[in-house]
Amino acid sequence: MAEEKVTQHVKRGLKSRHVSMIALGGCIGTGLFVASGGAISKAGPGGALVAYILMGIMVYFLMTSLGEMATNLPVSGSFSTYAAKYVDPALGFAMGWNYWFNWAITVAVDVSTVSLVMAFWFPHFPAWIWSAIALTLIFVINALAVSAFGETEFWMSLIKVITIIIFLIVGFLTIFGIMGGHATGLSNFTYKDAPFVHGIPGIISVFVVAGFSFQGTELVGITAGEADDPRKSVPKAIHEVFWRIILFYFLAIFVIAAVIPYTSPDLLGSSASDVSISPFTIVFERAGLAAAASVMNAVILTSVISSANSGMYASTRMLYSMADEGYAPKMFGKVSKRGIPFLALLATTAVALLTFLTSFMGPQIYLWLVAASGLTGFIAWFGIALSHYRFRRAFIAQGHHLDELKYHATWFPFGPILCLILCIVVIFGQDVGAFVHGQWFQIAVTYISVPLVLALYIGYKLVKHTHLIPLDQVDVAPADLSQENKDQD
Repeated sequence: MAEEKVTQHVKRGLKSRHVSMIALGGCIGTGLFVASGGAISKAGPGGALVAYILMGIMVYFLMTSLGEMATNLPVSGSFSTYAAKYVDPALGFAMGWNYWFNWAITVAVDVSTVSLVMAFWFPHFPAWIWSAIALTLIFVINALAVSAFGETEFWMSLIKVITIIIFLIVGFLTIFGIMGGHATGLSNFTYKDAPFVHGIPGIISVFVVAGFSFQGTELVGITAGEADDPRKSVPKAIHEVFWRIILFYFLAIFVIAAVIPYTSPDLLGSSASDVSISPFTIVFERAGLAAAASVMNAVILTSVISSANSGMYASTRMLYSMADEGYAPKMFGKVSKRGIPFLALLATTAVALLTFLTSFMGPQIYLWLVAASGLTGFIAWFGIALSHYRFRRAFIAQGHHLDELKYHATWFPFGPILCLILCIVVIFGQDVGAFVHGQWFQIAVTYISVPLVLALYIGYKLVKHTHLIPLDQVDVAPADLSQENKDQD
């Protein structure tokens, strides 16, 4: 059985505009600004568009699944709590530690990336100083109040959105020859093997890249625990974010593919460590904007800091929630007068700092830690879809009616089933080539997160003797937010 629960609560303070922008900004980052070029080079313009649209649709179903559960039970632990309540406590334990580990490591990766981005302007300045400044800044923002985190994320996400809007305007002017002096039209969509390069295998290979680009959308579930009015703000954020994501990703990739041929070496080398080959930078430069590289470097710096800031918030809240559920030491469930789970924040910061230090002490250890967190986002998505499938089935099996729910997920059970299938495809299709060529070390590095999660799940089951919760015993009762607000007052 779980330990005695912690009775303290984090304070609600995220406004509706914060939730919407956090959900949107969470999946707009280096995946779009940098890695999208590599996707076009692999699958061609048509293949990249199909992959991103299909992944976007899957993420929408995932968001509606999460939204149905988050409006019924808005908690900071989100899908870890849902997996424990609707499937099996062992799954909740595994999902929680998996997600905390993922974001704690991601914070370390992001602060390392900050130094690479800053090297664009200050190539001879010690890299570790920039990383130390970034980690300190992120810690302070998260230590102040949840409203400070929300406001910071709002403005950083707004910068990314404005950048994409300007990019789209400049891109279409370039396509029609109004800027750049040469109208490319749609000629690059039929250049050589375009629009679909390498056929269906090419699209599937880009699926993985697209999936990583969309990771972060599930943050809306974490924010539900501290949103002022989660039963209104979460559904609103989900509907707004889906159309914006599809619009931004579809149009941005369309512009890049139209202006830059998929055979361009600039796309083949797309890397988060080199802003000079960001497809956004190339399009701006072809439009005649000389300062494009510096501007995009600033935007990518904002994206990286935003990602680290969100990661610190998400991992801290997950550790706090696990303490509340008895899956982590109770001390991590204590909150400060500002409503911040401060000890959980310190623990997360310590792990991020130690991970960052391994990049100096032992590069191989650092690479293993990064690889171990690689697939955890998809594993979390799998857990969300499975939890929702079980929640809805239990809800109906216990005689409830859908009109009792504050928000209905779209196309049940098709949505969660599609998400489950695609998550499995992406997880095991991560590096098919390594299996074909028998590269077992590469397989171990790529898939290390899978056995780690299985070990957490099986280990907890063996120790606590948990089992799959029968549908008629699943606790589908909604949260009493009015009582929680009284407790906080």
